[in-house]
Amino acid sequence: QVQLVESGGGLVQPGGSLRLSCAAPGSIFSRYTMGWYRQAPGEQRDVVAVIASGGSTTYADSVKGRFTISRDKVKNMVYLQMNSLKPEDTAVYYCNARLVIGILYEYWGQGTQVTVSS
Repeated sequence: QVQLVESGGGLVQPGGSLRLSCAAPGSIFSRYTMGWYRQAPGEQRDVVAVIASGGSTTYADSVKGRFTISRDKVKNMVYLQMNSLKPEDTAVYYCNARLVIGILYEYWGQGTQVTVSS
């Protein structure tokens, strides 16, 4: 069973910053597209940011210019640096690993809570 382990969530005031981390097995990390998704109460899970194995990135419009996704190939880690946080960023954030080679291979972390509130 593949395990993705997130950390770094918490409570932060509006305008503050947090960095989320996701540890992935090396066998996954080197080939898979890695991403961060979030789900607020009563809403669907939506993509926040994605980074391909080659390093190209994609962001949801709502976080462009505020969030940065990155990956460390030595440590097999994916990060989400979140700046200028807003109350609407409050959600459970999930790490995702995805690979399509004929069929979809996909894995999720357990999620980490991010709460933006004064």
